Amino acid sequence: MIRAIRASKTAAEERAVVRRECAAIRTAISERGQEELRHRNMAKLMFIHMLGYPTHFGQMECLKLIAAAGYPEKRIGYLGLMLLLDERQEVLMLVTNSLKQDLNHSNPFIVGLALCALGNICSAEMAQDLAPEVEKLLRSRDVNTKKKAALCSVRIVRKVPDLAENFMGLAASLLKEKHHGVLISAVQLCTELCKASKDALEYLRKNCIEGLVRILRDVSNSSYAPEYDVAGISDPFLHIRVLKLMRMLGQGDADCSEYMNDILAQVATKTESNKNAGNAILYECVETIMGIEATSGLRVLAINILGRFLSNRDNNIRYVALNILMRAITVDTQAVQRHRVTILECVKDADASIRKRALELVFLLVNDTNVKPLTKELVDYLDVADPDFKEDLTAKICSITEKFSQEKLWYLDQMLKVLSLAGNHVKDDVWHALIVVISNASELQGYAVRSLYTALQAYSEQGSLLRVAVWCIGEYGEMLVNNVGMLEAEPPITVTESDAVDAVELGFNRYSADVTTRSMCLVALLKLSSRFPSMSERIKQIVAQNKENMVLELQQRSIEFGSIIQRHQSIRSSLLERMPVLDEAAYLVKRASATQATIPAYKPASGVTPGDLKLPNGVAKPAAAPLVDLLDLSSDDAPVTSTSATTTPNDFLQDLLGIGGTNLSTAGVPSASTDILMDLLSIGSSPSQNGLLDLSSPAQEQKPVSAIPQVVSLVPEPMDLLGSLSSSASSSG
Repeated sequence: MIRAIRASKTAAEERAVVRRECAAIRTAISERGQEELRHRNMAKLMFIHMLGYPTHFGQMECLKLIAAAGYPEKRIGYLGLMLLLDERQEVLMLVTNSLKQDLNHSNPFIVGLALCALGNICSAEMAQDLAPEVEKLLRSRDVNTKKKAALCSVRIVRKVPDLAENFMGLAASLLKEKHHGVLISAVQLCTELCKASKDALEYLRKNCIEGLVRILRDVSNSSYAPEYDVAGISDPFLHIRVLKLMRMLGQGDADCSEYMNDILAQVATKTESNKNAGNAILYECVETIMGIEATSGLRVLAINILGRFLSNRDNNIRYVALNILMRAITVDTQAVQRHRVTILECVKDADASIRKRALELVFLLVNDTNVKPLTKELVDYLDVADPDFKEDLTAKICSITEKFSQEKLWYLDQMLKVLSLAGNHVKDDVWHALIVVISNASELQGYAVRSLYTALQAYSEQGSLLRVAVWCIGEYGEMLVNNVGMLEAEPPITVTESDAVDAVELGFNRYSADVTTRSMCLVALLKLSSRFPSMSERIKQIVAQNKENMVLELQQRSIEFGSIIQRHQSIRSSLLERMPVLDEAAYLVKRASATQATIPAYKPASGVTPGDLKLPNGVAKPAAAPLVDLLDLSSDDAPVTSTSATTTPNDFLQDLLGIGGTNLSTAGVPSASTDILMDLLSIGSSPSQNGLLDLSSPAQEQKPVSAIPQVVSLVPEPMDLLGSLSSSASSSG
């Protein structure tokens, strides 16, 4: 049959052979006098079952073979029982009596067959019925029977945890055996008992610790034994099982942990680390030391072993070492800090998984004392890092600098390096935060704009660097040209007004597909027209290039800005004044809230909350704003909070960058001409919000809003949005 199936060239031929054989087996089952061929038919059915074809019609044949008297028939019957049936089959209940008889059989081989079958397909009902027989077999003199009975007991305890107390004493007595097969089975049974019952855990703590220490000492000091030797190490499997059980018993128990300390130190120092089996034992030993109440010296020894693992050539060994170090850092930070250099080398590894895990560990190692050298190492590696890794690396560096920056100058320098080397991988909220910090650091604004201008000459392809540089040149262009606010160690640079305009024009032309960057460049050019009056004509020509742009945002800006430069000279200086200082504390709170809003509902919000936010650079916490019951519809005279304070230029990012914000409050009565123009320069607002109504007319200011919509002409008359402002400004002058 097997030759015919293997000779089939197509699936159809194979199915035909299987159908023919199944038909012959059905015929043999239905006929009498075919008992001598029953075990051969069952062997065929098992092969067909392994090919994936249905064989349910032969289940009862398994029971008949099991009930037979001979060992060959029982062997095939139990094998078929384990393959063709599982614990969910109702037919399995019929085999319980046969199992009970075979467990009490005088032939140890038949007893072994019954124990193997029971250990593989035992259900809860069978466990309760046959547990007494298995307990008896645990006291057997035959080594193989004891071993199989112990493994069968593991299955029984998993199915019926209430039976754990019946096996506690027997499991403890098995630890006194000499045979390694019995020992490893007994250790596995003890491990399962600890998981199933707290009473069993306490019992084994009192009665098994001494035996486990003796087993581990004997195995470690034993001479060469060919039966258990693996690469020159005696029975590493027993080593590992015993260490796992010791970790369970010593966790949270100081007395047990103290009793284990000596043997764990002996295993950690004597085991060879140049073999894979030895590394497996050392790994489990380290896990045990970190899991129990070990002494500080023993933990340092374990962390030093992990440090040796980090120098191993095997990537798997280095990866598991990094994983344990991430857990060990909460236990003994100083011991992990000693291996900082090795961990930093792993950040530069060729393997992507090791790089990522090492970077996460470095992030956990950073504190106030080592933040500068660690950040320098990471920034230096950023220049040669793989493009796929740069995004994770820049995110960690930015997070470190924001979290641990004590000096704004150091923060600016590090962020400038990151933007220069990996500006295209920096997230928007990072460079937004940098702009907020620059706005608040008045003594560093000149240094910042000069540094950004210099970096832009070399790294103009970095998008985030260009955006920050363009914003700073637009705001502090006169500081750039006049070298205002020079620091002591800062080299002077010579920049003309034309050079500043060239830098913005370069970004404007390079990023033709980026609406955000081009919009920022237009705003910067408009501001430079006020800072550098001699460059107004050139700036007007640059701005006018987008009057017919297909992007409505750029087209609208180009037309409006050109009108400001050409026709409104009198109000341009007041209109284009420097942005007010942005509220850094309020921005940090808003950023933390936005981060938490992106966390899925099923995850615990472990991020920063406004209540416990750590504000860097000595920024004070903002006062909590009073909350208004927005759903209180029963009160007619509910207090209405004024939105003028929140829609003034303190709406930092929107007004700062003029991107994506719609100022709804300015659709009503403006308080000053600056408010109108802030709304005028906003990006992404609707035409009605950009001042297409003559908001400066006194009649409109006094006229109440009617509840009935007014019919207006579909074709609005062209009007000068700033005409009234310019006339009023000239009359007041």
